[in-house]
Amino acid sequence: MCKCCSLKCMFIFFNALFLASGVALITIGALQYTTYLQMGTFAGSGLSKIAIVLIAVGVTIALISLLGHAGAFFDNSSMVACFICILIVIIILQILTGAAFYIFRSRTALLQMNSAINTKARLVIYEYSPENRHAINRIQEKFRCCGADSSTDWSRSVGWENHDAVPDSCCVVKSEGCGQNQEKVHTKGCVWAIKLFLLKNLVWVGAVCIALGLTEVFGVLLGVCLCLQIKQKNYENLG
Repeated sequence: MCKCCSLKCMFIFFNALFLASGVALITIGALQYTTYLQMGTFAGSGLSKIAIVLIAVGVTIALISLLGHAGAFFDNSSMVACFICILIVIIILQILTGAAFYIFRSRTALLQMNSAINTKARLVIYEYSPENRHAINRIQEKFRCCGADSSTDWSRSVGWENHDAVPDSCCVVKSEGCGQNQEKVHTKGCVWAIKLFLLKNLVWVGAVCIALGLTEVFGVLLGVCLCLQIKQKNYENLG
């Protein structure tokens, strides 16, 4: 196998991995959108934007990957060069985003976010308004939690009239009227469960960004080599 063909195969293999990561982000974002939307009832509507960002990043990665594939298949150095330039811009944006996150990750900012989640969660449990009830119950079922800080929050809710019981969505094993027996319900609050979920997701997103960053740098190097070889091959053909 010629050197150019070997390099092209490596580049296509890299692009296949790059495309797969984009599709994975789109899938994860789409699957998690409903969860983030429901969590927004507790922690603020901005959380659903996390899923939208994941989908947008996935679509961008997929489109860039397809551009690289087209350039490699058609031996088009312009397409490969365009692929390299866009990838370099993305790497720079990732570095700037990471730097901004590091700068603004101050204790004050974290405390403000923590306070906002606490305040919002306590308010929605206290009000238990009809438009939020489905989302509240879904969150309690999904995260196996009850109330904002604990199951006792329901005894102070003006929207929940039966203060001697909790919603059935709080039950360890859900059944009709199970919330009447508070010995068989989850006692931990949903605020803690949501924060733990967000923390785990933050760690995961950070790991993915690092992996993508390393992959993108490797892709740029491969792209530059392939672009130079395509130009050399075209020059030899003209000669």
